[in-house]
Amino acid sequence: MCGIVGYIGFRQAKETILTGLKRLEYRGYDSAGIGIVTDEDVEVYKEKGKIEALERLIKNVEIKGTVGIGHTRWATHGVPNQINAHPHQSYSGRYTIVHNGIIENYKELIETYIPNIKRESETDTEVIAHLVDHFSQKGLSTEEAFREVIGKLEGSFAIVLIDGQDTSRLYAAKNKSPLLAGLGQGENMVASDATAMIHVTNTFKELKDGEYVVLDHENLIIKTLDGDVIDRDVYTVDWDTSSVETGAYEHFMLKEIDEQPAVIRNIITQYQDEQGQLNIGRHLQGLPVPSRVYIVACGTSYHAGLVGKRLLEQIAHIPTEVHIASEFLYDQPLIEGDPLFIFISQSGETADSRGVLDQIKKQGYRTLTVTNVQGSTLYREADYKLLTHAGPEIAVASTKAYTAQIAVVALLSIYLAEQKGIAGSIDMFQELRTISTAMDALKDMKDKAKHIVEEYLTDQRSCFFIGRLLDYAVCLEGALKLKEISYIQAEGYAGGELKHGPIALIEDGTPVFVLITDQRIAKNIRSNAEEVVSRGAKTCVIAAEGLHEEGDQWVLPRVHPLLTPLVSVIPLQLIAYYAALERGCDVDKPRNLAKSVTVE
Repeated sequence: MCGIVGYIGFRQAKETILTGLKRLEYRGYDSAGIGIVTDEDVEVYKEKGKIEALERLIKNVEIKGTVGIGHTRWATHGVPNQINAHPHQSYSGRYTIVHNGIIENYKELIETYIPNIKRESETDTEVIAHLVDHFSQKGLSTEEAFREVIGKLEGSFAIVLIDGQDTSRLYAAKNKSPLLAGLGQGENMVASDATAMIHVTNTFKELKDGEYVVLDHENLIIKTLDGDVIDRDVYTVDWDTSSVETGAYEHFMLKEIDEQPAVIRNIITQYQDEQGQLNIGRHLQGLPVPSRVYIVACGTSYHAGLVGKRLLEQIAHIPTEVHIASEFLYDQPLIEGDPLFIFISQSGETADSRGVLDQIKKQGYRTLTVTNVQGSTLYREADYKLLTHAGPEIAVASTKAYTAQIAVVALLSIYLAEQKGIAGSIDMFQELRTISTAMDALKDMKDKAKHIVEEYLTDQRSCFFIGRLLDYAVCLEGALKLKEISYIQAEGYAGGELKHGPIALIEDGTPVFVLITDQRIAKNIRSNAEEVVSRGAKTCVIAAEGLHEEGDQWVLPRVHPLLTPLVSVIPLQLIAYYAALERGCDVDKPRNLAKSVTVE
């Protein structure tokens, strides 16, 4: 969520930063702002809405300065408005800051250090600026105060700070939120990703969690929170910003994994009106509330449908069945009442699903397609259609399409619940905003995924995924991702089914991935994990915050219980990706597979 840019050099910062912000606008566009160092002060301009609104605000304003910061916002703390827009300034006016992420302990920090400071906005970001000011007034230098504050923050953040009393440098830091440093000649930058800096430089340094960087016109120094200098190699990017090119990524799959937070934000934008209300109904005019839903899909889309079943039943209270299209085509179940058939397909061209759609339409039943491709066959021929707005997905192994499909079905569930008069207990847009933030943090934990692959999957020929309820559905998807691109034989099982046969396959060293995100069955699935450990398995436990225990390999951010698949799948996607790399497989084009299955 949110995009940030910092520049210090010889160019006019206003235009340099605006160019970078435009390339980051996919990360959020509730508001935008810039802070430019001029001869007199740090001048801050910000506006609600997209970056074009900010451009209109400053179009005729002469802002001369070669140092500045910018921000494009996706609102989490505080409603989208001009006051909550970034940059924010400290109570003395000395410090100006932009921030991406969520500070989880900001209330505790206020109470402990700055209880009497009046806040201008509703944001957690403003608190960071006040804290730096607070510690600087205690006698610390700006760098020392910045380091002190960074060490006290809990949550995710990428921060860029200007000291109005010493504008010859910028300070930046990150934890779980993306931030990259760009090196130029007589100029340096930091930004959320390379697209925001490619007009200045194609040479970059990676910033890691728990690090900060001090930039001036000539130097870019990365340090630990203890103040020790880190010597890190630079790398260059031959960038092509086309949506059908990999850009800075080696593979489309990794690029598309990383795009998932932006996709979730885009879905919200597409299905939320100017008043913040759900407007998905404009695509569903004339659709009566069905007495039953049949979801028809294949592969990854089928797995998304399994999650969709839980959403439709729990939120809209509509009985839902999920069918594999190729099976349904030749063995149609008994159909009851006034149903709706939902066809989920990334490409909208899946042959088996098209066959079922044709079959169902001949019987006079209503149909709805959830797809990523406008104008595709399923899109054209269904009575109703909802786009996932995920952008082109090139890698054969689907990632962002899966999460986009679940998000759209979640919004559909809310709409149908409203049509039935069921009081809304879930603020789905806010929950999806939280999801996008969690995704941002998880996708940046690539080193953890690499380590797990090295420890659990090196030289392995088979492995298992176990979970219960929604975790079981995600285990099926995780196993599919791993097998289709790394060629490791991977199978997903419901934890309670182990003793009914699969446990016979457990041998010494067999890797078993254990997923735990539901409190109701946490003890049960841990018991299942102990059963396989006692028979020689090597378990990798991925657990939600609050359900985790010491020794678990990956702790997931806490999100709404019905939406856990949107975050729990990210580690499994990354593990599959790095397992394929480790084995020298063609990640984007796995053997015997194609992106769109257009024949039965």
